[in-house]
Amino acid sequence: MRIAFITWEYPPVIVGGLGTYSQYMTMWMSKLGHEVEVYAPLPAGSHPPVIGMEKVEVNWVELPDLSAGLKHIMNDEVRGWGDGLKFFSNVVAFNAATSSRLVSKVLDGRFDIVAFNDWLCALSGISISGLGKVPTVYHVHSTEWGRAMGRGSRTVSEIERLGAEYASIIITVSYAMKDDLQVHSWPADKIRVVWNGVDPDVYDPSAISQQDRESLRARYGIGSDENMILFVGRLVHIKGVEELVQAMPHILSEFPKTKLVILGKGELEGVLQNLVRDLGLSDRVILRTEFVSERERILHYAAADVCVFPSLYEPFGIVSLEAMAMERPVVVGARGVVGFREQVIPSGENQCGMHVDGSNPLDIAWGVKEVLRDPDRARRMGRNGRRRVLEEFTWQRAAEKTLEVYSQLLQVQKA
Repeated sequence: MRIAFITWEYPPVIVGGLGTYSQYMTMWMSKLGHEVEVYAPLPAGSHPPVIGMEKVEVNWVELPDLSAGLKHIMNDEVRGWGDGLKFFSNVVAFNAATSSRLVSKVLDGRFDIVAFNDWLCALSGISISGLGKVPTVYHVHSTEWGRAMGRGSRTVSEIERLGAEYASIIITVSYAMKDDLQVHSWPADKIRVVWNGVDPDVYDPSAISQQDRESLRARYGIGSDENMILFVGRLVHIKGVEELVQAMPHILSEFPKTKLVILGKGELEGVLQNLVRDLGLSDRVILRTEFVSERERILHYAAADVCVFPSLYEPFGIVSLEAMAMERPVVVGARGVVGFREQVIPSGENQCGMHVDGSNPLDIAWGVKEVLRDPDRARRMGRNGRRRVLEEFTWQRAAEKTLEVYSQLLQVQKA
């Protein structure tokens, strides 16, 4: 297949999960024998990086600043975004420039499929879909109403919904997300589910020495007789990190030799610092808010006794797969629109973690204590987690499943 892949993030510009997804998905599409053209925004003042992947051509799209003019024609909501107006201007500029580049290629029959990711790329996807010349696939990783817990931007939500109406098919990341889209009246007959993945060769516990683990723990003053809980993620409400901190007194009541390490950046940094101080946890909770490289993040997984991700909204969630690939037991939020519950088996011989209500600190504490109570079972959970990743959650498998959906779409279009 010849695939045009439109994304807001592509390496070396990786801000969140979309960048990782785009990198590995296009890499594996290429490895599996398909030709891929990526369209991604080039930050102002940047030089186009060189990406060396066979059969992947990266088109970097420069972003002119349209905000001075757009602010006079945008609706009241977008005009009220303040600094966010510049971001919205970049989104509009990227989509307009990408559509302009793609139209002639689409009309010439250059592509078999055009794929676009989330609302950030939906305007170009809508434009190409409107030509009626090539099937389009809308990859939906999250929604505005979910990220904002039922609030958010009406403008963004309308763009998301329009993308769904125009696209030939929708691929989302979990059955929890599919159910949520259907609840919000998205076209159910278009929605397919393909889980994301992780690279088990990168997230490989055998590559980390015991000395490296002990050095990392010593950095935080965590002794060999203490437990290390790890949280990795953005410091925003939907990640459940406040509730995790609130769970710590209940965990410490039974396991006093325990420390929580939080890796992340976000709007709740000040809130969490105050919460830690007010709860008297300054010697039990370590907050790391500077950038942490992937290599160092992997070392944190290896050093942890249990990894906790009590999200309130998480359509998929790659961090749990990273921890599972590193043979760590996990405690995950499993209530609401949360894909963790499809990844983590919470009981039985294949158990790899615990399901909890991420909105309830007492339930989070229960899950963590269940893991800490039995170290032998915790180690079995870790081994089961890596095995489950290898069987179900590699990027190769995700790409194969995605390409199956693409192929089925082409067959229907030709029929």
